[in-house]
Amino acid sequence: MLKILACFKWVIDDADIKVDAASKKLILNHVGYKISDYDRNAIEEAVRLQEQHGGTVEAMTVAPPTAKACLKDALSRGPDAAYFINDPCYSDLAPAQTTSVLAAAIGTDIEYDLIICGEGSGDLYAQQVGPALAEMLGIPCVTCVNKLSYVDGEITADRKLEDGIETVAVKLPALVTILPDINTARIPSLKQVLGAAKKPVHNLGPDKLGAVCDCRLRTIGILAATMDRKQQKFAADTDGIRAAVATLIKEGVIA
Repeated sequence: MLKILACFKWVIDDADIKVDAASKKLILNHVGYKISDYDRNAIEEAVRLQEQHGGTVEAMTVAPPTAKACLKDALSRGPDAAYFINDPCYSDLAPAQTTSVLAAAIGTDIEYDLIICGEGSGDLYAQQVGPALAEMLGIPCVTCVNKLSYVDGEITADRKLEDGIETVAVKLPALVTILPDINTARIPSLKQVLGAAKKPVHNLGPDKLGAVCDCRLRTIGILAATMDRKQQKFAADTDGIRAAVATLIKEGVIA
């Protein structure tokens, strides 16, 4: 039966971010946190495979202890258990550091057939952790997946590329990174939210993994994107159309 690990990340909820009008700096004083949207799809896909084929789903994250609230949210979405790899030093990690910690945790005899990650995270969107983790574990990796099926120890995945769809088949164990359009993540019911508190959580840290991390990422500054509009109006006649085209050419929008 399938044993699936679904990796996720606890990130700032961008809906809570405010912008200082004068400096364009982000105001993060009162932001909340959430499971990265991409990782919600990863958990959902893992649970859907479990519903179709049986087996187990375990969620896994690397975070500081203050992110404990992520466990209830993750478990309410269907996983049977969670691995909370936590320590104060696991804050603001570079993708390579996150990968090393995940690999060390999985190497503590955690059994799996399939690892599912989001294509990127909702904050950095580096798209590095999934492929790098597969490399460290010595298993095949399939990225950009927007359709996934399982039959007799093998997954078949559709990869959404710039110039088309590539379909590949891979023997398990393997790792896939999925795109948001693979599914629509379910909204947990009240019963599922309450039931999440009864599910097992395995705590891991540097004392068991030997993976102590020094922060390698330092935010120098973040400014909100700006868009200046010239608000030019053109008449809805032949002359107006010519004037609009000439303006677009002058601005370099079209050639």
